[in-house]
Amino acid sequence: MINIRTVFRKLYLRSLTSAAAVFCCCMALHAQNGLLKPGFDKAEYEELLRMHVLLYDPLMTDSAKTPVPKPAVFKSVYKSPVIGLDNRWELWKNDDQVAAINIRGTTKNPVGWLENFYAAMVPAHGEVKLSSTFLFQYHLADHPKAAVHIGWLIGTAYLAKDILPKIDSCYKAGIKDFLVMGHSQGGAISYLLTSHLYNLQKQNRLPKDIRFKTYSSASPKAGNTYYAYEYEAMVAGGWANNVINAADWVPEVPFSVQTLDDFNKTNPFKNIDKIIKKQKFFARIALRHAYRKMKKPSEKARSNYEKFLGNYASKMVRKTLPEFKSPVYFKSSNYVRIGPTVVLMPDKAYFNLYPDSDDQIFVHHLPEPYLYLLKKYNAGPAETGKSR
Repeated sequence: MINIRTVFRKLYLRSLTSAAAVFCCCMALHAQNGLLKPGFDKAEYEELLRMHVLLYDPLMTDSAKTPVPKPAVFKSVYKSPVIGLDNRWELWKNDDQVAAINIRGTTKNPVGWLENFYAAMVPAHGEVKLSSTFLFQYHLADHPKAAVHIGWLIGTAYLAKDILPKIDSCYKAGIKDFLVMGHSQGGAISYLLTSHLYNLQKQNRLPKDIRFKTYSSASPKAGNTYYAYEYEAMVAGGWANNVINAADWVPEVPFSVQTLDDFNKTNPFKNIDKIIKKQKFFARIALRHAYRKMKKPSEKARSNYEKFLGNYASKMVRKTLPEFKSPVYFKSSNYVRIGPTVVLMPDKAYFNLYPDSDDQIFVHHLPEPYLYLLKKYNAGPAETGKSR
């Protein structure tokens, strides 16, 4: 005889199992098909630039010739105080449960410029003591030769401390999609902040179902080749964009100095002495002389980089951050461009509006010329995430 209770119990358990499976599938689909989509989105970037302009005090920055329109779909919900070395950020939200973290660039405040010029490199993982109560521990890349700009790392530290509680609040309110954006100095910091956020997810200190998408705009170079490799691998699939106006000089700095120490372990220069020794006597003397002439200047330039943009600059930093302790610098100044790059190419019409100038050095760097070029930009399939 059939036991009715047993039958109903089995049906009930099956329904629970099915419901759990559906729930898990829904969660997986959310993770894969969140509100943010991979690839460069012109409208998304334009909205972020519009937000960014509102971060500045008009008296503390160069004004645009024409007003930049206000954001169309995002609303500001929080603007941080000025922290660190003249750093600031703003939190925006739209009605679709997407938040935007917008990081300010350099103003006319000399302290912010000091952050830029404090350009010695430090390892991409370690810790920096900023005060007796603030030890910033970070892991931006795994490679032992990966290194980043110390000034912008300090900016990242102070901003992250203020940003993380806001991410937590947003997450508790159901927001799992975050845009990260910065222009100029803010763009450089956006690289390091993105790496920091991804690593916190890796350590289970941030929920793994949060999706970050980064737009680094008009950004200077924030790290070396090994950091760039890991950053680009981390955001692969269209989850970061480095947007550059080809006429803008800021993405060309800091100065890069490459030495033999910056190469991978396997390289043709490692055994150069053995190769030279195999040559005939006079050829050996000539080659050794030429090799030293090429090798020593780059090493001396790197040493001067650390001396002036590291040791000397750190003394000036301590005038603003008295308890800051200078870290051990990494022996490299091989700064490179970072991230999947979207190049906004100027044409004749652009240069008629924004001619090169010896006096107005930021003529190609402000958001206004970027927005002008953006309107003319046509994204290719690789940038939109679509196949040909």
